[in-house]
Amino acid sequence: MRTAYRVETVRRAERELMARLPEGALMQRAAAGLAAACADLLGRVYGRRVALLVGSGDNGGDALYAGARLARRGAGVTAVLLAPGRTHAGGLAALRRAGGRTVAPEGAEGVLRGADLVLDGIVGIGGKGGLRPDAAALAAVVADARAAVVAVDLPSGVDADTGEVHGSAVRADLTVTFGTHKPGLLVDPARGYAGSVRLVDIGLGEVLPAEPELTALQHADVAALLPVPGGESDKYRRGVVGIAAGSARYPGAAVLAVAGALRGGAGAVRYVGPAGDAVIARFPGALVSDRGPRQAGRVQAWVVGPGAGDDAKTVAEVLTADVPVLIDADGLRLADADAVRARTAPTLMTPHAGEAAALLGVAREEVEGARLRCVRELAARYRATVLLKGSTTLVADAGGEGAVRVNATGTAWLATAGSGDVLSGLAGSLLAAGLDALDAASTGAYLHGLAGRFAADGAPVGAHEVAGAIQQAWRSVGE
Repeated sequence: MRTAYRVETVRRAERELMARLPEGALMQRAAAGLAAACADLLGRVYGRRVALLVGSGDNGGDALYAGARLARRGAGVTAVLLAPGRTHAGGLAALRRAGGRTVAPEGAEGVLRGADLVLDGIVGIGGKGGLRPDAAALAAVVADARAAVVAVDLPSGVDADTGEVHGSAVRADLTVTFGTHKPGLLVDPARGYAGSVRLVDIGLGEVLPAEPELTALQHADVAALLPVPGGESDKYRRGVVGIAAGSARYPGAAVLAVAGALRGGAGAVRYVGPAGDAVIARFPGALVSDRGPRQAGRVQAWVVGPGAGDDAKTVAEVLTADVPVLIDADGLRLADADAVRARTAPTLMTPHAGEAAALLGVAREEVEGARLRCVRELAARYRATVLLKGSTTLVADAGGEGAVRVNATGTAWLATAGSGDVLSGLAGSLLAAGLDALDAASTGAYLHGLAGRFAADGAPVGAHEVAGAIQQAWRSVGE
């Protein structure tokens, strides 16, 4: 499992580790890993031109020491000093001993445009509020140049703790981060500035606390969570999921939610709603009822809301069930907030940014710019587990106080009508199989993201194809 920690936690761990090590050892570990990553990206170091954007403090020191290592291997290294009076003295001396040179920001444009690689060491993980005008001007030059850009620990100008970006920031091709991931490297919009991310082990693992700020499931984690039927399994042991979805206007939402549930391993699907004919035509094994959720028969979880239109009665009825309930799409708009908070069985809400904005009473842009804060706020406000869909899918446990899970498998091809309905059915089937809401949501998002990649394979794709690729995603996790 990949983990990310807040800046305060990282700083505390660094201080504890530095107290056990010789002076400067931690920075040398970071610089060695950074230089190695730059060398790998360059392919050949000798004769290459490397520019360092150096701010004050340890972040600039990392860049300078790494630049010194590259200079000793034959690279032409020039450091642009943004704060000459506060430049890391040891790093600057090491660079000069290795043959590196320095320039002021006013004379840096030619250096940056002629570089093969630019190291961004302007601002460290404690930076807030975007770049200052002088640094922003240099970042604009770099963005317009041909050089590969490597960020030191975190792209300058993004918020390490929240993933928010306020103002100008450096866009990197590669971010080399030290000791542990930071939340901003995993959460958009900041994630979009980081490029590929390479983690350098500097020994922090032994002093970091057990509870991170963010976690990201990997293949092995998902494989351990996937429900696998045994010899004594029947449809109830595998999980029966109820789907209350669709309307005369949106029958396809019901079909896609049922598809996600069946491909997600449900032992059976009980469908309730006006799209029964469309569902049974596509899935003859579905158990269709038009008598409402209470009369539908035994289920171990409910999915309510996709394509439901204005059917508030069905949503309200599902919320009284004493089994886990997933609320999506129209169900989010129709669900009474007090009824959601009063539930004793687990509740999973799956809004996209627009729906989350409506629930919070803010603009969509605010949700997209502060995804981590908003998913926690929704989870706390509704006392429900919340899966916030989008460029980064985040899952916050009920109350919003534990580690948030971030999904790394998504693809932009999933931005297609009905894709969310498939995810609802898939996650609902995992709830019915016995996974808790956090695991069902994050495992469902992981499989859904993989299915989108497999279905699209670089070409346009629809929700029907995404549903069809869930089995391929499931198999790939188990391999």
